[in-house]
Amino acid sequence: MRPTMRALGSKMKQLPFMVAVCIIMLLIIYTSTKYQYQQTELDSTFYPFYTFKDSGVDSKSLDSLPRGIIEARSDLELKPLWTTSSSRSKVSDRSSSNLLAMPVGVKQKQNVDTIVQKFLSENFTIILFHYDGNLDGWWDLEWSKKAVHIAAHNQTKWWFAKRFLHPAIVSMYDYIFLWDEDLGVENFHPGRYLDIVRSEGFEISQPALDPNSTGIHHRITVRNRMNIFHRRVYEVRGSIKCSDDSEGPPCSGFVEGMAPVFSRAAWHCAWHLIQNDLVHGWGMDMKLGYCAQGDRTEKVGIVDSEYIVHQSIQTLGGASATKVSNHEEAVKRHGVDVRSEIRRQSSIELQKFKERWEQAVKDDESWVDPFSKV
Repeated sequence: MRPTMRALGSKMKQLPFMVAVCIIMLLIIYTSTKYQYQQTELDSTFYPFYTFKDSGVDSKSLDSLPRGIIEARSDLELKPLWTTSSSRSKVSDRSSSNLLAMPVGVKQKQNVDTIVQKFLSENFTIILFHYDGNLDGWWDLEWSKKAVHIAAHNQTKWWFAKRFLHPAIVSMYDYIFLWDEDLGVENFHPGRYLDIVRSEGFEISQPALDPNSTGIHHRITVRNRMNIFHRRVYEVRGSIKCSDDSEGPPCSGFVEGMAPVFSRAAWHCAWHLIQNDLVHGWGMDMKLGYCAQGDRTEKVGIVDSEYIVHQSIQTLGGASATKVSNHEEAVKRHGVDVRSEIRRQSSIELQKFKERWEQAVKDDESWVDPFSKV
């Protein structure tokens, strides 16, 4: 009996020590966890949308700088060479933080002007990608000096976007409108459009196409007069069978390439999806739903109440092939059928994109398709 009481007494004496050890361990764990959290917060502040792994730069390359001086992002806002009281008030009055980016040619100047005027009324930042290299033809427009202009001859929208709309550059913008120049906007208002997008939680969207538009390729993009917006379409045509059970493009979770609108987070993903050398972007529309930050059947949508007209004017690379005279003139000037060559190249790139996607899925054993049916 006595040895048992002695052992019990010994254990009781050790109890305070064990409690103290446990408290110390808990404090160490708490301190370590708090430090890691603070580091994560600092990284998200100083390195938004940026990874050293993507850049190919040693992660220690910035260690010589104090964290507070590191500016890892930028924007497309024009800055005055010196500040005055009026310029400071203009900056403070800026209430919107959205971006309109368009590839443009001077032949479509009038239509571009109409589009830009709509967006300027909502304080959008404007960036124009001049695929014809002509900048001088725009300076007579009052707003032109407030826009950002980038010129590169015969380059596509996706070529420009990959090189000049890096997520770190556009991270201050809530929404990025990456539009073509041949869109009619008489029945479109960007402010009302974004109100719907925000209320419905659309990360990727587009305005519906007027049924009278040319170049309509997928019925899901066509305006439904009875709706404010829609997320899917019901259709049975050839190999396309869209029903309630359809959970992917082109029945749901789909927008087309002429007028996509991205949230900040969705663009961060979509930019990485753009292949640097596949400049026509064919095939990407079928995969954009993977960038919807969740269920693509819910977070990708078409807005019917704010709709546009797709005019399908083909100007990149030469005159439109829709007019015989212009088409023949372009063939004589270039020695080749420009439109046919562009379409052929686009088809080649489409096949390459499909092959790359399939190979990437095969190589990444840790990747799980979020939309595959179990």
